[in-house]
Amino acid sequence: MGLFNVTHPAFFLLTGIPGLESSHSWLAGPLCVMYAVALGGNTVILQAVRVEPSLHEPMYYLLSMLSFSDVAMSMATLPTVLRTFCLNARNIAFDACLIQMFFIHSFSMMESGILLAMSFDRYVAICDPLHYATVLTNRVIAGMSIAVTARSFITLFPLPFLIKRLPICRSNILSHSYCLHPDMMKLACADITINSIYGLFVLISTFGMDLFFIFLSYMLILRSVMSIASHEERLKALNTCVSHILAVLAFYVPMIGVSTVHRFGKHVPRYIHVLMSNVYLFVPPVLNPLIYSAKTKEIRRAIVRMFRRVRMSL
Repeated sequence: MGLFNVTHPAFFLLTGIPGLESSHSWLAGPLCVMYAVALGGNTVILQAVRVEPSLHEPMYYLLSMLSFSDVAMSMATLPTVLRTFCLNARNIAFDACLIQMFFIHSFSMMESGILLAMSFDRYVAICDPLHYATVLTNRVIAGMSIAVTARSFITLFPLPFLIKRLPICRSNILSHSYCLHPDMMKLACADITINSIYGLFVLISTFGMDLFFIFLSYMLILRSVMSIASHEERLKALNTCVSHILAVLAFYVPMIGVSTVHRFGKHVPRYIHVLMSNVYLFVPPVLNPLIYSAKTKEIRRAIVRMFRRVRMSL
């Protein structure tokens, strides 16, 4: 069957939360607050890293990359989520849905790669501190950024074409207020084996490997920390990793949950699928700026100085 000789709906219908359709207008308020925190908090961190010379270090450059991916992820989902919940405008054009799907999955993979790069930063800082400045140079950080971005876009470039080759004729109603690959391929009335295999390959070869190397880096960090004689110095070294560990948990725990439910939870209630997907996409961009602002005193001080300068200039 040719790529352009298949049946596609002109548009898809998005879904909010099944069973709570009458409460969508009430849920719009908390969603707007979450988007405001995600966009505002991550933008503040980006600006703080940009203007504060004390934050011009590898750790904070990587944090700014994480904040950028969170802003991008929020912007990818915001239009359709707010239209669905605030205006009850559920339709999205087929091609627009493909574009949104591509960017949601790409920015998600980008965040995974950034978290891996941040774990490498923590490994070098704790296990080889004398060579930290020579290992993690600006050129290396720029190379990491380019590699993470390129991996995301190149790996996921086939996804829209894999969906477009499928005839969509079972329904045009999606299960979420945004477009995801597993959700779209289930509407096809054709064999989706290629889509499933490629999706599983991407999941294991990128997210799975990233998580494995993050875990490995922390095993090496823990071994190095336990060799420190001073109990106080051990705690000090581990404390520099707390923010990153919390960010990793905030990202991977919901991701593992939603991936497991999508692949093996065929009899799980539909609202559980939707709820877990929403947690996976909405929670990390909200939590990350709060975690780093609360746990990293350098970030906190830089933000305070930045706002003081803004207030003095008014």
